[in-house]
Amino acid sequence: MRRAPGLSARLKFTLSYAGIVVVAGAVLIAVAWWYLLRFVPDNDQGLLFTSPNRYLLSRIFGKAAAVAMLFLVAFGLLGGWLLAGRMLSPLDKIADAARLAAKGSLSHRIRLPGKTDEFRELSDAFDTMLEKLESHVAEQRRFAANASHELRTPLAISQSLLDVARQDPAKVDGELVDRLHTTTRRAIDLTEALLLLSRGDRGTFTREPVDLSLVAEEAAETLLPLAEQRGITLDVTGEPAATTGSAELLLRVVTNLVQNAIVHNLPAGGTITVHTEPQHQACVLRVENSGRVLAAHLVPTLTEPFQRGGERVRDDDHAGVGLGLAIVHSIVRAHDGALDIAARAEGGLRVTIRLPSS
Repeated sequence: MRRAPGLSARLKFTLSYAGIVVVAGAVLIAVAWWYLLRFVPDNDQGLLFTSPNRYLLSRIFGKAAAVAMLFLVAFGLLGGWLLAGRMLSPLDKIADAARLAAKGSLSHRIRLPGKTDEFRELSDAFDTMLEKLESHVAEQRRFAANASHELRTPLAISQSLLDVARQDPAKVDGELVDRLHTTTRRAIDLTEALLLLSRGDRGTFTREPVDLSLVAEEAAETLLPLAEQRGITLDVTGEPAATTGSAELLLRVVTNLVQNAIVHNLPAGGTITVHTEPQHQACVLRVENSGRVLAAHLVPTLTEPFQRGGERVRDDDHAGVGLGLAIVHSIVRAHDGALDIAARAEGGLRVTIRLPSS
């Protein structure tokens, strides 16, 4: 935004310092003048040149006062300019860092030395902001690269299948159509997942009262056939847990967690427990599933987009797009909640979500 030119902060501080010094000096001179001259006799007693009198002291003191005032003005301006420059020098460093950040450089830090004061608190806050921005930008770049890669694969397969069909229409059969349908479906699912992830990141949704226990029951009822198909026991337990948010997005959270638990509950015949409860001004949703033991170093990567857990085995029929837990994390964060993922010692995962209670 373009602004009209004005006085610099340094000049304003300088004028303020000088004004305070001059006013203080003027008050002192006025007080001295008043108390000095009020007890001195006037010159009408004939002692004009033989003893101190009000007229003589007024002339002498007046000149001295004028010289002192000029000195105070000069001292106030010069001292104020130097002092203001020294005081505001940290702001110059912060401004330089802000200009570099505006040009796209987020790797630099201010790191002002010295003890804590307002400027150093501002500097530390700015450094923290730069660190988070750098991390966020790097994450967004990785996400864009991964999204491009993930979208490119089904689209390239679709293009290859269409090229085969165009070159030899006689070879078009049910298998080719099925493969084309599958790859197209995967591209659509990935696009929808990306849009849902973006919606969760923006936090643009209408908030309304939501009971997590009802959401859990709805998600379990929807996925029960898939669980039974794999011989998995799916239980929903707990108490009503009221929160405020988007019922649609929270349903997607529970659905993703339960579906993720079903897909990775290997070997078949395991168990999944969905539990809800109110707890200390918060409501808790916990999804636990049996399965293979997951390496501890893989747990922190599970909420990153397109990270599928490395050693975790996936079924081709429900391979997903690698955004399930990333979407969960994004939606929970948009609802001012916390997500905790832990590997169970006996195998499988324990995912705990805490949301503010309504």
